[in-house]
Amino acid sequence: MQARRILLALILLTANPAFAGSEQEVDARLVRALREAVEYPTWFSDEIDGLMWLAHYSGRLKKWLPDPFYRVNLLREVHYEAGRARLDPALVLAVIDVESDFDRFAVSRSGARGLMQIMPFWKKEIGHPRDNLFHPVTNLRYGCTILRHYLRLADGDIGDALARYNGSEQRYAYSRKVQAAWRRTWGTSTLTANR
Repeated sequence: MQARRILLALILLTANPAFAGSEQEVDARLVRALREAVEYPTWFSDEIDGLMWLAHYSGRLKKWLPDPFYRVNLLREVHYEAGRARLDPALVLAVIDVESDFDRFAVSRSGARGLMQIMPFWKKEIGHPRDNLFHPVTNLRYGCTILRHYLRLADGDIGDALARYNGSEQRYAYSRKVQAAWRRTWGTSTLTANR
């Protein structure tokens, strides 16, 4: 147990320069949230990889989501749903960044809802009219599934898939915005874009 605490502190120290003081400066709530997250059954098969990923992205996401429990739980769900849909979690984070600025209650002018800005007609289309698109897990499940579908239709072209996701097929301003956020804030992936 003590070794686990030391490992968590080391990961947090290396992932966030603000923690570079002493081990006591590490946010105890974040350590608890990370510990709970790695015990989640749908997490990484390698606990160290999971902790490193969480610490890395938790530091980046802190300015949007100061509550470490919500932040770590959301990251865990993003990772799970992205993996389920065979998407890079960093791409999903970039979509959320651009779509809702991480506001789970965001509503667009056109009525899109939640983190990934899902249009309510999808609930009717799939026969789940009672689904709550403001619930993060539901929203991520819809958004990742829809993005994967458009990636298939676009033969793997992320720029085209993002344009379709946004309802702006053949116009790429939105795609460029998401891809810029992906590179600048969330990291890159093995997936490439043609637009």
